[in-house]
Amino acid sequence: MNAGSTLLLTLALGLGATAAQADEAAQCATVKLADPGWSDIASTNAIARLLLENLGYQVKIDSLAVPIIYGGLKDGKVDAFLGNWMPAQQGFYDKFVASGQVQQLSRNLDGTEFTLAVPEYVWQAGVKDFADLHKHADRFGQKLYGISAGSPANLSLKEIIDNDDFALGKWKLVESSEQAMLTQVDRAVKGKKFIAFLGWTPHPMNVQLKMRYLTGGEKWFGGKGQVHTLVRNGYAEQCPNPAKLLGNLSFTLDMENAIMAEAVEQKVSFDVAAKHWVKAHPEVLDAWLAGVTRKAGGDGLAGVTRKAGGDGLSAVKSAL
Repeated sequence: MNAGSTLLLTLALGLGATAAQADEAAQCATVKLADPGWSDIASTNAIARLLLENLGYQVKIDSLAVPIIYGGLKDGKVDAFLGNWMPAQQGFYDKFVASGQVQQLSRNLDGTEFTLAVPEYVWQAGVKDFADLHKHADRFGQKLYGISAGSPANLSLKEIIDNDDFALGKWKLVESSEQAMLTQVDRAVKGKKFIAFLGWTPHPMNVQLKMRYLTGGEKWFGGKGQVHTLVRNGYAEQCPNPAKLLGNLSFTLDMENAIMAEAVEQKVSFDVAAKHWVKAHPEVLDAWLAGVTRKAGGDGLAGVTRKAGGDGLSAVKSAL
């Protein structure tokens, strides 16, 4: 090969690499997240958006039903989902993650609980287990209050009813949004009426309501659980920097409950509540931003904090 040919080949390879880099940058510039309409995922998405935007990325969050989220991850229309509740979503996990169609990136929360709950006064009246529900069928109106249609928890309740487990075969599942369900619970509590509803932690309901979780549903809902972060196949390889951040994110029950409680009680957005929490707890940024850079290059932690005109975590309160 002569010198001219070598030069042309080198230029071609260089242009190819540049084009590939530009394509990667275009794919990764906007991080596509999903929200199934749950307050806890709205909180964790808000933290992710806060950090990603400070690093120079754009964030798009679509409100989608859980089955659509998994389909979106499989088809590449959703980049990441921070709400794989386990074992409540075991069926979706088996279908999409265990089969290799969607990738589990990390575990972001431990100690979750998700099952039927009742107000404290109902529990004190003797309804402490799934098996106690049918004994008070008339007082419950033979209804179980769930969340949005298609959610894994609702599917579990439907299975219980269809199989007549716990003698609940004649009961009806009332499906609605999270907020509509909680409004119904609030009305029942004010009237001291019996109601059985889907409860979970983290969620501000655990602070706002005197409530108890029922035993007996472990076959369908498990015991204490975890939440995983999922990504579409290939995302971590195509977009290693935002994937690194998403994989670093880990939360606590107290953190999420505090963010959700402020959003609900102070009537502020989850973005504002998340920003307030991070300002008050800047120490979390060390782990969250470890090994992460800004989109344009440079240390991620320094990039997030430098707006305050100072160095280190002490500057973050005015930086965010």
